[in-house]
Amino acid sequence: MEKYILFIQGGGNDGYNIDAPMVNSLKHALGDGYEIIYPKLHIDESVSDFGWPDQIGRRIDDIRGDVILVGHSLGASLLLKYLSESNVQKKIAGIFLLATPFWAGDEDWVKGLKLQENFAGKLPKQVPLFLYHNMDDEEIPIENLASYAKKLPHATVHKLPKGGHLFNNDLRFLAKDINFVFSSKED
Repeated sequence: MEKYILFIQGGGNDGYNIDAPMVNSLKHALGDGYEIIYPKLHIDESVSDFGWPDQIGRRIDDIRGDVILVGHSLGASLLLKYLSESNVQKKIAGIFLLATPFWAGDEDWVKGLKLQENFAGKLPKQVPLFLYHNMDDEEIPIENLASYAKKLPHATVHKLPKGGHLFNNDLRFLAKDINFVFSSKED
């Protein structure tokens, strides 16, 4: 059985290429039996969420079979936005979020990125959810992890000591958790 992972990139001018070493690390750590789908998302500045939730939804729908979802930074937050604001039909085996910003404030630029107040109750039910954040992340402060942990008490939360925003481009820890989730689904 092929195991599919959809990895959603972080933002920034070159987020796709910047995150590529993390994706390669995950591919190497997982080995055979997994197909990682890593689409390049395009920024549409004419909409407040950059059009990413729609692109994410199309990518999820294109996958044949169960899927594990992984998101980094902006991609992780917009993956949550899509999952909590859409009627997702696809069977999701797990959700893994890396260095996820928790958008707050009333500025116009942040309104399209913010999650609804009750987003946690709208996420797919019975799906394992994992949150990871490095204490030395200089892009997204560690306090963002605490905000998510409070809103998502059922999530498995990993506060890691170091690795920066890009987890030192070493996602072996994530591969272990993905293997665990898929192996428990097969039992």
